[in-house]
Amino acid sequence: MIANTDIVEDGLCQELESMCVSRKLVRSVSQKLRKKRIHRSAGNEEETANGFSLRCLTLYGRGGGCKVGADTSEEFGDSSNRRRSSASEEGKGFKPMCGGEEAGVDCFSYGRKDRFWKRNNRKELEYEESQRNGRMNLSLPDDILEMCLMRLPLSSLMNARLVCKKWNYLTTTPRFMQMRREGLYQTPWLFVFGAVKDGYCTGEIHVLDVSLNQWHNINAEVLRGRFMYSVASMRDEIFIVGGCSSLTSFGRVDRSSIKTHKSMLVFSPSAKSWRKVASMKYARSSAVLGISEVSVDCPVVQSQSSRQDRRLPRSRLNGVSDVYEDPHRLSVRRQLRNLSDENAGFLAPIKKQCKPLRHRSETSSLRESKRFVLIAIGGLGSWDEPLDSGELYDSISNKWVEIPKLAVDFGIVCSGVVCNGTFFVYSECDKLAGYNIERGYWTVIQTTPSPPRVDEYYPKLVSCDSRLFMLSVSWCEGDGQIGRRNKAIRKMWELDLMYLAWTEVSIHPDAPMDWNAAFVADKNLIFGVEMFKIFGQVLDFFTVCNVSDKVIKWSHISRNRVALEHDASSCVTKTMMAVHL
Repeated sequence: MIANTDIVEDGLCQELESMCVSRKLVRSVSQKLRKKRIHRSAGNEEETANGFSLRCLTLYGRGGGCKVGADTSEEFGDSSNRRRSSASEEGKGFKPMCGGEEAGVDCFSYGRKDRFWKRNNRKELEYEESQRNGRMNLSLPDDILEMCLMRLPLSSLMNARLVCKKWNYLTTTPRFMQMRREGLYQTPWLFVFGAVKDGYCTGEIHVLDVSLNQWHNINAEVLRGRFMYSVASMRDEIFIVGGCSSLTSFGRVDRSSIKTHKSMLVFSPSAKSWRKVASMKYARSSAVLGISEVSVDCPVVQSQSSRQDRRLPRSRLNGVSDVYEDPHRLSVRRQLRNLSDENAGFLAPIKKQCKPLRHRSETSSLRESKRFVLIAIGGLGSWDEPLDSGELYDSISNKWVEIPKLAVDFGIVCSGVVCNGTFFVYSECDKLAGYNIERGYWTVIQTTPSPPRVDEYYPKLVSCDSRLFMLSVSWCEGDGQIGRRNKAIRKMWELDLMYLAWTEVSIHPDAPMDWNAAFVADKNLIFGVEMFKIFGQVLDFFTVCNVSDKVIKWSHISRNRVALEHDASSCVTKTMMAVHL
């Protein structure tokens, strides 16, 4: 027993000797803590007020554990100036593991104080971190910030605008929008308008992010109560033209007493802004639209505006022109000319300074701004009468001018699209015509026999990748089998612009249940939406095809995500537009 006791005591002494700390290490650590104490005196006072001290580390043992305390006074050997922590108070009555109880031991657990200080001062750390991030944003150049934010998808870009005012400003400037538009960072988005719920036109816009296959909703108060309007897109903006609204019951789809609008609204999805531009000359609903970019010096707009000005009568007084045949007016002109000659020397330097600057500003603004025209033709008037007139909107002058009418025997226009600078329209009489936007005249296009179609389904023209397509519904034979019923299918045809011949290129996989199906194009993709009511429920199908493939095939991208809670009238009032954002 005595031998075993000696062995245990020898082992315990070896363990205590291994746990002893050299005075040189203790002194170096204490000097480091003394330097930190100068900068964090306020934090130390707060710790002392809470009833514990992190400066003092004393070793106590209980059940194999240890308690830590220390003396941080400048006089290491003076135990009267020692501050005990809560650990030292708990350790009373226990035998010190090394040294006497009254011996002063310097701190050796470097970094434990910082750990406790961070735990009790999280708010201060968060504030310091925000200050560091703010300094980083201030030091980061705006060009690099724009390059980083420009590569974000639209949904992430909207969230980034909520970070701070600076990011919101940088991502809404025209320069940022142009850089993002010219880059390869935009993806196609589908906007579905004309939703009707519980008999009311809610004005809600359903948006599909095709790349992420995510649906979003936009509540447009300006469209509440309006239906049967037409939409077109240019760059990253959507134009809403015309439409109807009920006079007796606001918001309801009621054609018994309606008001037809001639206003046009512009919606910018990236900026979430609405604005109103010039109104049409005639109120119309369900108009056929075509939009295209033109050169700044396009002659058609100038000729149309000058033709409108010629129709205005000149002012005449007592049958005599007030400009050419009034001698008093001529004398006044001579007096003004003499007065201008006298002041020529005074006004000459001012004119020399102002004229070049004004000319530069005008030319620079014309170069930066891209001109486009929007054509509205057909539709229904204020009394639900079919219209055969057309109007053209110029983005530079912000005015509408009339364009020549189509031939009387052409029929009612049911579809139209712009392709290669020509506005193609198709009528219910299966006739095709094209309007030359640059020159401003109509041409009836004689093609090979038009594709067969069912009269209840109007054909839809689509321009994609500088190619003209038409989707129509026709009857498919029963493959020669007796007793097999014929079925209706939707086919896509392409017009050869050189030989003016229609060629079948694809067959849509879905049965044509919707007579008002909408098809739009975005670059080399064609999107389609069909919405119909069956078994008391409204269903919707969204499809897409790539015309650049050798074999054009359709595929589904979304099913039954929009129209489940809508009325059957949404099938008639719906319209769709594709925008690259």
